[in-house]
Amino acid sequence: MNNTALTDKHISLGAKMVPFAGYNMPVQYEGINAEHATVRKAVGVFDVSHMGEFILKGESALDLIQRVISNDASKLYNGKVQYAYLPNEDGGIVDDLLIYRIDEKTYMLVVNASNIEKDWNWITKFNSKGVEMHNISDQTSLLAIQGPKAAEALQSLTEIDLASMEYYTFTKGVFAGVENVVVSATGYTGAGGFEIYCDNAHAEQIWDAVFEAGAAFNMKPIGLGARDTLRLEMGFCLYGNDIDDTTSPIEAGLGWVTKFSKAFTNSDALLAEKEAGVKRRLIGFEMIDRGIPRHDYEIVDEAGNIIGKVTSGTQSPSLQKAIGMGYITKENAKEGSEIYISIRNNKIKAKVVKFPFYK
Repeated sequence: MNNTALTDKHISLGAKMVPFAGYNMPVQYEGINAEHATVRKAVGVFDVSHMGEFILKGESALDLIQRVISNDASKLYNGKVQYAYLPNEDGGIVDDLLIYRIDEKTYMLVVNASNIEKDWNWITKFNSKGVEMHNISDQTSLLAIQGPKAAEALQSLTEIDLASMEYYTFTKGVFAGVENVVVSATGYTGAGGFEIYCDNAHAEQIWDAVFEAGAAFNMKPIGLGARDTLRLEMGFCLYGNDIDDTTSPIEAGLGWVTKFSKAFTNSDALLAEKEAGVKRRLIGFEMIDRGIPRHDYEIVDEAGNIIGKVTSGTQSPSLQKAIGMGYITKENAKEGSEIYISIRNNKIKAKVVKFPFYK
């Protein structure tokens, strides 16, 4: 089991630690609902140092990225971030990721913890033009500081004007007395905030400074449990649950980051799929009757016919109702349609709703 540079901090704070993607990670501190509310209303700090970071450098760095990802990275400028996915050759998804343009010839890719080795090997397979690749995952710590008070709580630690940073941009600068820190505004909670990338050697210094600065704003450490409920309220996909090697990105609603203005892995087949129309779609639903949907529960129609499967589900702390995501047949995917979740052989009524659940 791998530890992050902050594992001892989490243990000393009484976190409940669990194995996640090969790492010893905090799932909760005081409880998922309380931590969820902290992020929605104030500011919370996640250690997400288990995520992977790759640096791609050289004349052909953009060319390599363009060939392996779905989005059009030529639209990036220095300091801009883009969401995309790595298509596989069978119609599925290797991983979803973020692309950071540091300069014209240097990019950082941020990938899911469980896929670091898989993604590295996949991209390497296409590196036919000598792009310099560095896997800096093991040396890099990442804090996600999320919530409406994040900018105010952190501003004393940097000269970067945090409040003026646009969504999906980043900058490098001095943060908490540490040089060359990447500060970005991408977020996975829908609550606003920032991500802080630094060398492991500086992680504790930054963590301590962040909590000292945030004390007046009721800042608290937050575990991965609340991260999951927060992202689900926004309808954000989680790799391994809602998308994977077997799911179609077109069915998953990722057409908006699938740009057919250039050729990329399996682009012809994905374009044909888009033009032909999909047979099923990833939808959001909220429960009408009492019951909590869980991953892999069957979705059925009124007659009990299986029409799909739940990929994520929870009791939403913000909305005080059960919500979920899943793939269902296109004819049942219309907003407002009544569907049923099969929970312990009982049909529990739900209805299809638009993302995000939390507005």
